[in-house]
Amino acid sequence: MAAEPPPLSGAGLVLSNNDVIRSFLSSAAEDFGNLSDELREVANTLSPQSSVSYQSLRSIWSALPPADRPALRVLFAGADFVFSSPKPREKSEELKERLRKLAELEERREYQELVKDIAPKKEAPEPFSSYKDQIGFGLHVVLIMFTGYLVGFTTFKALFNHSTVLNAAGGILGMVSGMLLETVLFIIRTSNKDVASSKSTLAQKKLL
Repeated sequence: MAAEPPPLSGAGLVLSNNDVIRSFLSSAAEDFGNLSDELREVANTLSPQSSVSYQSLRSIWSALPPADRPALRVLFAGADFVFSSPKPREKSEELKERLRKLAELEERREYQELVKDIAPKKEAPEPFSSYKDQIGFGLHVVLIMFTGYLVGFTTFKALFNHSTVLNAAGGILGMVSGMLLETVLFIIRTSNKDVASSKSTLAQKKLL
């Protein structure tokens, strides 16, 4: 009886070979009347192996007449399933690079934990932490106030040409306005630095 030769191995169930299965395969390899050359070759090849494919074994068993083959429950009695471990999935280059960066960040964090009691902690520079900053800011405020005084004095002089008191009041008003403007700008600059520092710290914590 001709049949397509089954695969010797591959996908599907795999059984451990035992004396019953080995005896059946040896007999099938010598059965010239019922099996094709391909099936007898498969039976002869599987007989000495430690495990056999269920698909191959079933193909040989089905090709034999019922009178010349054992019952399946008898053939598979005592046979165990053989499971093969799947091949480990290879990591993509992007994943490898990300894992490498995470490992570097972890090593850096551990190093900082080790030396935190030894190395001085880096702190963000405070505003006006140096004399240069203090002098520069003071000169800038004086310049703004002087400019505001001149603008206010000139404006009120153009409006109230014959009133010295109003001209002086306009200069003082311009000086105060300039000082208030500088105060608002200083608050905005300080707030922006604090926000930028907070975002940087939060980003580093997320990476860790």
